[in-house]
Amino acid sequence: MNNMKVLTLIFRLVVSFTFIFSGFVKLVDPLGSSYKFQEYFSSDVLNLEFLIPYALPFSILLILVELLLGVMLLLGYLPKFTVWSLLVMILIFLFLTWYSAYYNKVLDCGCFGDAVKLTPWATFYKNVALLVFILVLLFTTKYIRPLFSLSFAKWTSFLFFVISLYVTYHVLVHLPIIDFRPYAIGKNIPEGMKQIGPELPPIHDFYLENMEGANLTDDVLATDKVMLIVAYNLDKSDRQGFSKIKEITDVASKSGYKVYALTASLEAEFLDLKDEFDLNFDMLFCDETTLKTIIRANPGIVTLQKGTVTGKWNWVDVDKVVLN
Repeated sequence: MNNMKVLTLIFRLVVSFTFIFSGFVKLVDPLGSSYKFQEYFSSDVLNLEFLIPYALPFSILLILVELLLGVMLLLGYLPKFTVWSLLVMILIFLFLTWYSAYYNKVLDCGCFGDAVKLTPWATFYKNVALLVFILVLLFTTKYIRPLFSLSFAKWTSFLFFVISLYVTYHVLVHLPIIDFRPYAIGKNIPEGMKQIGPELPPIHDFYLENMEGANLTDDVLATDKVMLIVAYNLDKSDRQGFSKIKEITDVASKSGYKVYALTASLEAEFLDLKDEFDLNFDMLFCDETTLKTIIRANPGIVTLQKGTVTGKWNWVDVDKVVLN
């Protein structure tokens, strides 16, 4: 095997695994990617606010394409189409990460979801390196051959696409399969709020305030059994979910849980909801971004035991909620 073939194989593996990993960590949490696109589309960044309603389908499409192209390159399926497509994608990523870094607009591009955090400039230089690798592959596509056979590459790529569609559907209906965030089950929120080294702590914006303006953060985190009904925006929440929420919160209250609703919506909106569904708990105000980070559901259910996350469920899985 000559040197160019070896170089092509190395670059092929690096690029394919990078795109597969990047696509996978976002595939298990597409809502997280949609929130990041909303940030990019906002008036403070690209000023493309008309695209914000389409952030979720756009993120799903990009995740599927990113993952599939990585798989196709690894398997050696349609190499010219794959490499040219990767070139277009990396040029888009390169512009976005340069823009973010140069203008200090988006501090975390979300390229690797919540799994790996990179600074804007580190992300930009990573994309520069990938661009160089892809440009080399562009001129050496003749050395990119199917790993086993063309038929195997084609049907395996198709299978990955189908599986990816199912995973996307599953995590949107329920919750992310893998939770990389500091509010994952088993994580202790007070520990996550501690400063470690010069960087910001993993949790730096968890602040709960009642309707009278009192800070109840420490009280909630010190309580033995707590159930939080998280709905970052009541206008956008699944309204039908609160009939199910009513059932589980009644049971939780009788089981000794202190129950709160966490929302960034106005007090009047919650009081209307409370009256409509005869809810037996009060509201605490919390930052919308924080609530989106805590759980990818609107509404969602989170249980705590002295600040440690013991359970998380989408409202559709209310029948699976476990009370200790």
